[in-house]
Amino acid sequence: MAEQIAIKVSNLKKSYGKTSVLKGIDFKVRKGSMLALLGPNGAGKTTTVRILSTLLKYDEGEVSVHGYDVKKQSEQVKSVIGLTGQSAAVDELLTGRENLIMMGRLYRLTKASADSRASELLEEFDLIDAAERPVKTYSGGMRRRLDLAVSLIATPPIIFLDEPTTGLDPRSRIAMWEIIRKLMSDGTTILLTTQYLEEADQLADQIIVIDGGKVIAEGTAKELKAKVGKDRLELIFRSANELRAAVKLLNKEVAGTDDKEQSLTIMINDTNTDVRNVLDKLAKGSINVESMAVHKPTLDDVFLSLTGKTAKVEEEEK
Repeated sequence: MAEQIAIKVSNLKKSYGKTSVLKGIDFKVRKGSMLALLGPNGAGKTTTVRILSTLLKYDEGEVSVHGYDVKKQSEQVKSVIGLTGQSAAVDELLTGRENLIMMGRLYRLTKASADSRASELLEEFDLIDAAERPVKTYSGGMRRRLDLAVSLIATPPIIFLDEPTTGLDPRSRIAMWEIIRKLMSDGTTILLTTQYLEEADQLADQIIVIDGGKVIAEGTAKELKAKVGKDRLELIFRSANELRAAVKLLNKEVAGTDDKEQSLTIMINDTNTDVRNVLDKLAKGSINVESMAVHKPTLDDVFLSLTGKTAKVEEEEK
């Protein structure tokens, strides 16, 4: 049986005046799976989502969602998608229930159906206790949950999540992850953009990295990490003097240092052998190690190796 494709993008190009934002993007999203878009600020992630959701016209290429041509069949596309943007798009003066019912009526649900669907979503998103309160009294996490619930009022088969957990505390972010996982288990197709690499690692079936308006890498989290290759040995020392002595002793083995943390990093191939050899050298040099840890490649390492920046830098720039 042929693989079912929910979203297909071929040679997508978009410019703002003389500034080229997308320079020929290609990707596919299988039905019932999640694709995460990663990339530095300005890479074109949000632009791509806006094009897919019919909010922005593109210059060249072919884009289809649920089998519909985004340019020629925009109304059909709108009927099969839900969109949660970077900030909650709900009416603060209305209650949570009223927001959901209003959106249901806009989707031409009957009043009874809109009421019923609103109650289902309030229960599912743990908002029953706050259902009759104005949204302006909600916390950030509650607003984001309501915003996602609103996008699901018509049970669309495809959802676009544009940085859905930005600004949330860790507890609220994990709660959103659980909601997203349930959507996936119900067969919903999801396209996610995120600034949190752990989010993509935890949730996505496939990941593509965009930089400079082009796709520079794609694969599963495991496949992308494998491209980075080696494990990292991190050693932390008791003093700056011991750190300098260790760097001088280990010399070319040192891949990087952090003076503030008084640590150094070494890339290793064979964990047992390489770690033992490093510790033996330090012991012979009478250099004391305060603590050590071996780290497997992460998506942050992938991001750094591909774009030249760490995710932490990206978040600070935002």
